[in-house]
Amino acid sequence: MTTAETHTPPAPHSRPGPRDARSPLWTGPFTLYFTARAVSLLGDAMMPVAAALAVGALYGVSGAGLVLGTWTGTFVVLVLFGGVLTDRIGARRMMVAADLVRVLTQGVLAAAFFAGRPPFWLLVTMAAVAGAAVAMFLPGVNGMVPLVAADPQRANATLKVADALAQLLGPALAGLLIALTGAGAVYAIDSGTFLLSALCLALLRPPAADAAPAAPAAPAAPTGGSLRHELRQGWREFRARTWMWAVILVWMVFGVLLFGPLVPLGSALVADRLGPNAYGLAVSFLGAGTVLGGLVALRLRPARPLAAGTAAMVLYTVLPLCVAVGADLPVLLAGHVLGGAALAFWSVMWATSVQTHTPPAVLNRVSAYELAGSVSGISLGQLLAGPAAALASPAHLLLVSAAACLAGCATLFATPAVRRLPRTPPAG
Repeated sequence: MTTAETHTPPAPHSRPGPRDARSPLWTGPFTLYFTARAVSLLGDAMMPVAAALAVGALYGVSGAGLVLGTWTGTFVVLVLFGGVLTDRIGARRMMVAADLVRVLTQGVLAAAFFAGRPPFWLLVTMAAVAGAAVAMFLPGVNGMVPLVAADPQRANATLKVADALAQLLGPALAGLLIALTGAGAVYAIDSGTFLLSALCLALLRPPAADAAPAAPAAPAAPTGGSLRHELRQGWREFRARTWMWAVILVWMVFGVLLFGPLVPLGSALVADRLGPNAYGLAVSFLGAGTVLGGLVALRLRPARPLAAGTAAMVLYTVLPLCVAVGADLPVLLAGHVLGGAALAFWSVMWATSVQTHTPPAVLNRVSAYELAGSVSGISLGQLLAGPAAALASPAHLLLVSAAACLAGCATLFATPAVRRLPRTPPAG
């Protein structure tokens, strides 16, 4: 792309000057990257509904759960290797290859649904292959942003808004397509989104996308050793950043006690008390809040991003609390807007901090450790939600979730490395 040649992002370990805030966001590379992410996020948002409705209708709740669990489990097992391979091969190449694999898996499932009743072994096998592809895709997402945007915070906020809109539109579109045409159309469209994403990423050629990055201010050991050596190297880089592993430890607890059980327990409580339409409306308001949080992150540039993000996450406590206490619908919806905005603002602050404070040579591996910790906590929380509900009422469990949110935020505030992390690393 000719635009890539005239728009070289600053080194992630240099202090951004006044030019960064005024740099144009919608350059050729970022436009292609944004398009790739937006369409694939829309496809991703359609899949849980497709699995719940289409697979569940054929093989029951346990069958749908096994298919989704296979996807998540494969991702967690392989994501660390995805980080190593991404640092070796290059983020863009790995992402294109992963997209093409998902074109195949979703296309096979589309053909199977169009043909009739897909065998269960095929559903599980394709879920495992797709989960492996995502494990190869996601570690490069963080590493690509500094390559295509001079201002990572603005780029992350814009991508978060696109993610929120996808979460709003995707489930509704999937439900409508299943009702009108069947599950085959959903999987076919999903396959098409990954094909478009792969095409955009293949056309995206920023100067450093597949080349070794410039030497950062903080030295990083080169890649090229054994797989085990590079996994250890990524772990050392992850462990060396107190602010990073402290956040992930808290996020693992959040996954078990807050994010994991919130959907199964909250949906049951809201649907039983106010009806299923009320829960669907609450999810829509959560998406609207996420858009709002992304827009706020486009404007605010706090000097201590993780401290500001933690302050926002305190407001997330309102979401499980209003569900637990049986709040009326207006309060419930307001709580979901506030929770969505808080989590979106934190997400932008976190992603930008990781991208600007991690040497480019190890960014993908470090991101893989971060993803593995976060997703594993959520998976465990989802698995434990059912047994926990047999021991205590969902309302009491969500009160624990609210308390865990406050306690986790207090822990982050009490950690100097998190509280004091500057927006950009010191020069040199």
